[in-house]
Amino acid sequence: MSSSVSTSPTGFDRFGLNELLLRGIRDAGFENPRPIQNETIPAGLDGRDVLGLAQTGTGKTAAFALPMLHRLLNHPYQAPRVLILAPTRELATQIAGEIRTLAKYTRLKMVTIYGGVSMRNQINALRNEPEIVVGCPGRVLDLLQQGELHLGEIETLVLDEADHMFDMGFLVDIRKILASLPGNRQNLLFSATMPKEVRRLADELLSSPHVVELADSAPAATIEHALVMVSESRKRDLLEHVIGEPEFESAIVFTRTKHRAKRLAEQLSKAGHRAVGIQGNLSQAQRDRAMRGFRSRQFNILVATDIVARGIDVSGVSHVINFDVPNTPEAYTHRIGRTGRAECEGIACTFVTGEDHSWLRATERMIGSSITRRQVEGFAPDTTVRSVPRAPARNQERYARPAAQPQYGRFDSGGRGRGRRRAG
Repeated sequence: MSSSVSTSPTGFDRFGLNELLLRGIRDAGFENPRPIQNETIPAGLDGRDVLGLAQTGTGKTAAFALPMLHRLLNHPYQAPRVLILAPTRELATQIAGEIRTLAKYTRLKMVTIYGGVSMRNQINALRNEPEIVVGCPGRVLDLLQQGELHLGEIETLVLDEADHMFDMGFLVDIRKILASLPGNRQNLLFSATMPKEVRRLADELLSSPHVVELADSAPAATIEHALVMVSESRKRDLLEHVIGEPEFESAIVFTRTKHRAKRLAEQLSKAGHRAVGIQGNLSQAQRDRAMRGFRSRQFNILVATDIVARGIDVSGVSHVINFDVPNTPEAYTHRIGRTGRAECEGIACTFVTGEDHSWLRATERMIGSSITRRQVEGFAPDTTVRSVPRAPARNQERYARPAAQPQYGRFDSGGRGRGRRRAG
């Protein structure tokens, strides 16, 4: 009698997913699950509610998409059965694109619905009875109230970036949408931070959830952080200094206002840089063109406002530059999470003036540590920005605590930084 050695399935095979999904996973080049996928997929396949504390770029789309796609394939019938809500058009589009990649070999149908574009095309797509609806709360509620969207058969609800939906004032719309869903369903909620309003929603929505928390949802350990003190009048010159360094490849530059984003992008373009702006005053078509150009490397500098920051998920961004400090301490974590993604190294640089002391104090108290200060020769600030004593983060915001701050030599006079990307 011959004997054989049995081996346990590895990679995504170990989850027992439908072979059509495994083909899509292989085509996408995914070999081994990322941490949030290892932690979330088994619970999702078991039909459990999930609370995921993680930022965009950690692999959470596949973490919630693969179990729901597996369920749809194993028990097929028409009518919307999955509803995924996201705060911005860019993020909704990104989620839908990743799901299409994973479901490449299936016949599952999906529609993406959001404002700023014709409602007619979305209504026509809904009449084809897609299994999956991905959308922003405002347009979803509009179509629901018009009787064009029917949610009575929803089996799985996903709320992605719930804290940002709260920031944008969507919780009222979300509660109205929830009232139209069947009570017997699976709920998955993902958020980078947990302000009390989102915590309250999670407590109401989730039943004995499986909780997945990735290193306190801190900015990736591969991100180097620094505050650069500078006068307001020298910010533009300092930006030229940073993007002129040899290790610079690409950047997302954040400004506080739409007008400033537009003006700065135009200034950079006139100076010969491959820069483009994206902000709320642009049409959806203009925003889509800007994002396509940045992803394809037609542009290597994207100037953006916070309102669109959450939908920006682009690999290989070497720098995040806060030209203006964020409006809130929480937004700091969200902004700098645009770099250091997929285990690549990145640089997060914040320009700080003497008028930003209150923001800095609040941010460092929230994260529970000081952020490294660096002085660039020739860019002395108007006022010295003082350090804030280390303080424990408040319990409800502990998920936004960044990793220990490494030294940041790139802005030291004559300093040269080390390589950015990790092998593999």
